[in-house]
Amino acid sequence: MRKLAVLAACSLLGACGFHPMYGKSLAPQLSSVYVEPIADRDGYELRNTLIDLLHSDGDKAGKAYVLKIVLNEQSRGIALQNDATITRYNTTLDARYILSDTKGNTLTTGTQTELSAYNVVNSPYATLVAAQDSTKRAAQDMAQRIQLDLGVWFRHHKK
Repeated sequence: MRKLAVLAACSLLGACGFHPMYGKSLAPQLSSVYVEPIADRDGYELRNTLIDLLHSDGDKAGKAYVLKIVLNEQSRGIALQNDATITRYNTTLDARYILSDTKGNTLTTGTQTELSAYNVVNSPYATLVAAQDSTKRAAQDMAQRIQLDLGVWFRHHKK
């Protein structure tokens, strides 16, 4: 009975036009994207995570697309103690990206914003590590969302 239910569900998915986002059909396009280097630590993390997610090699040679990302970071204290010292920070990463072909023609653009937070503790070193880990996780999450955006674009613009 369960097998019959699974077969019926699969046939309904095919009838509604459902297509899996990732699979063998998008792998060649995603792996042919060269991600330009991005300045600073967060940019380095974002670029390396994107290269891994796109299954690219990070080399510009032989790539059909170029992805340029401009990354901005803003940190703001949000929690105060009685003596007016900040005990928690929110960090916002904003990324604007442009996907272009090798001739420089813009194919698509987009923006992603990611918010991360960390607490200030008594140890300055622990606070520094918490801040770096917070922005690292934000950059990794942002890379996944940019990959999703590119996947959607490639799905709608198949060659």
